[in-house]
Amino acid sequence: MRRVTAFNLFAIVLGIVFLYLPIVVLVIYSFNASRLVAVWGGWSTQWYAELAGDAAILSAASISLRVALVSASLATLLGTLAALALVRFGRFRGRLLFASMIYAPLVMPEVITGLSLLLLFVALAVDRGFWTVVIAHTTMAACFVTVVVQSRLVDFDISLEEAAMDLGAPPLRTFLTITLPLILPAIAAAWMLAFALSLDDLVIASFTTGPGATTLPIRIYSEVRLGVKPEINAVCSIFIAVVCVAVLTASLVAKLTAARGAPTRL
Repeated sequence: MRRVTAFNLFAIVLGIVFLYLPIVVLVIYSFNASRLVAVWGGWSTQWYAELAGDAAILSAASISLRVALVSASLATLLGTLAALALVRFGRFRGRLLFASMIYAPLVMPEVITGLSLLLLFVALAVDRGFWTVVIAHTTMAACFVTVVVQSRLVDFDISLEEAAMDLGAPPLRTFLTITLPLILPAIAAAWMLAFALSLDDLVIASFTTGPGATTLPIRIYSEVRLGVKPEINAVCSIFIAVVCVAVLTASLVAKLTAARGAPTRL
């Protein structure tokens, strides 16, 4: 086992502080009694109470959650199918073009993606709103889902499927009973990644949104330009808590699943 040196320990602590100290400061200042976010005025929960009456931020948060849920689900479905096509269909005609189109959003700047989608919606005379943001986020997140699921399928033991089909299982049943349960952790991880990307996006949503479909990042950005409101710290802290609970729940479920599937040692 590699020995942990003082330098390695210092680098780890420094990295954790660099990543999480701003989040801790934000959460602490969400309980600040002073309206001035840079001045500490004691502990208080009044901004959480006032957040309940801020219809604009609550509406934006609701829209962001609904967009993230729908787009993450669609992106997971499309990305999983794309990963299956790339891994299982071999060298089919047009594979290089198909793979290039799948991976392009990974390296393309979000400004270009958002502008191209905006021009597409304008050319098709589609009114921008909730569903245009969903389509844009699905397009953005599907490539990430494809990469995650494809990495699992590459290492998949195909002899398990062959054994099931040798025993008389049709291809669809083999996929549903053998392949899908084994790649389900990767699909769940890809869904969570797509959900986080949609929830966090500002650039693409700003190009494709319309009246009545303002997401939370757009609302926060528009209000921060006029000064940070204490309610913004409160709503961000709530989202951080939701994400932490989701991650802990997913980790617990994964551990319980692994424990049930592990063989008993005598």
